[in-house]
Amino acid sequence: MSRSISFITRIGAGTVLAASLLASAAWAQQPQPIRIRGTIESVDGANITVKARDGEERKVHLTDNVSVTGITKTTLADIKPGSYIGVTGQPQADGTQKAIAIHIFPEAMRGTGEGFRPWDLRPNSTMTNATVDQKVEATDGQTLTVKYKDGEKKVTVTPDTPIVTFVPSTRAELKAGAKVIIMGASKKEDGTLETARVNVGLDGLTPPM
Repeated sequence: MSRSISFITRIGAGTVLAASLLASAAWAQQPQPIRIRGTIESVDGANITVKARDGEERKVHLTDNVSVTGITKTTLADIKPGSYIGVTGQPQADGTQKAIAIHIFPEAMRGTGEGFRPWDLRPNSTMTNATVDQKVEATDGQTLTVKYKDGEKKVTVTPDTPIVTFVPSTRAELKAGAKVIIMGASKKEDGTLETARVNVGLDGLTPPM
């Protein structure tokens, strides 16, 4: 009887493992979102052509319900304990993060992408979306302690660190010359790109993230 139970247990475990592997393989085969940074070269109805920072032109179709968010400059004074922010950082030898840029999320976006992960702005750059726990004056800027669900980071902010925030915007801002960052364009079966969300720099701003 015990041999039968053991055999059945092994079969069950094998089935679960096989199902897990199949699910992982299926996920790996799914098209992964594409991040696009660049300047809009032209607009043709629901299609925009973006010259990406690598010099390539990317034609992107905007969905009917596309959401357009503006990115505008703000200051370090607007970052307070409790603020939910995103820190584009560069790891330092002492384990801290030097802020390349900071974006302040509006309250309605609190929790967006919470956590710490690699980022592709520069080689070895990172992104930390977290809540500000403490803000301390330093001789060469300020130091922020930010906390997320799995940990915390200390972030050095210099006077040169660009700081921006998100504001509501419209498709009217998607015009030739505008600087944009599209976080999650999807590639369709025919190879075209499509997005339901575009972040655009206002007043000539280049999104620093």
